Amino acid sequence: ADSTRLILGGLAQRTVLDTLSEEGDDIDLDLVLKPGFACIRCVESGGPEPGVGCAGRGIITSINLLERLGAYTDDLDY
Repeated sequence: ADSTRLILGGLAQRTVLDTLSEEGDDIDLDLVLKPGFACIRCVESGGPEPGVGCAGRGIITSINLLERLGAYTDDLDY
């Protein structure tokens, strides 16, 4: 949750993988996507502990979830 902490004013955002683990697959977008400074949309993917597994798993899972929940809109400015 370090990547977005400054943008979110010090909030330690829960990761997508932690949220899925605790809440299950039936979640709303607002549980994983938080608006921060200057309306920047923040998401923390998460991943396995260092040295245990593949960090890419967290990224792929997060992107798939965001697509399914409709986070990528036509007006999104990358």
